[in-house]
Amino acid sequence: MNTISCNVQSITPLTAHVYQILLKPEPACEFKAGQYLNFVMGDEDKRPFSIASSPGDELIELQIGAFSADGWAMQVIDHIKANDVVTIEMPAGNAYLREDSHRPVILLAGGTGFSYIKSILGQLVKSQTERPVWVYWGLRDETACYQLAETKALVKQLPRAKFFPIVENASANWNGRVGKVHEPLMEDIFSLEPYDIYLAGRFDMVGFLREEFINKGALVEHMYADAFAFIK
Repeated sequence: MNTISCNVQSITPLTAHVYQILLKPEPACEFKAGQYLNFVMGDEDKRPFSIASSPGDELIELQIGAFSADGWAMQVIDHIKANDVVTIEMPAGNAYLREDSHRPVILLAGGTGFSYIKSILGQLVKSQTERPVWVYWGLRDETACYQLAETKALVKQLPRAKFFPIVENASANWNGRVGKVHEPLMEDIFSLEPYDIYLAGRFDMVGFLREEFINKGALVEHMYADAFAFIK
């Protein structure tokens, strides 16, 4: 990995607990869609975050969920607020987009795992893929939603793509699908055998979905998640 200094361009709340961070690396750096970086807090303190931007973008986007005032993620937010220049290491991760594949694509994420699939979706749009692309994003409730209009606009740029935001605890005002993130997918698709599947979210969720998807026909060699390196 390369050690890179970045100018902090902005920090913007997307929800009450999720922050968008835009960084300008000096110099510009290369990575693959779906990879992550390590945010350097100290020599022995490096914290991983998915890259939400796509290769070739001028700025690096992070989407950091900070749910505790003194938690691991909020410490990073506070560090960014206090510094005009920060240090990262990148790229890292093997769950990147397989651009040489011709298989249809499923992008599935829970919560701020969305940043991972946003990077891949952005790259698929840049390449104007004609592969079918199904995007599933699971959230606890409507207050956790962000960048819905932006994501819908991205999906509309692809000829064979669909986007499904899914809320687990929906109010009567929610105009969308309801349940756990994988439930609509299991209804929509008869067999997962033909698909490249990219997953992001809590490790326990990803481990559970791997088994569920295998039972639905998915091939292990065509499922990608950095969590697989840390779970059995």
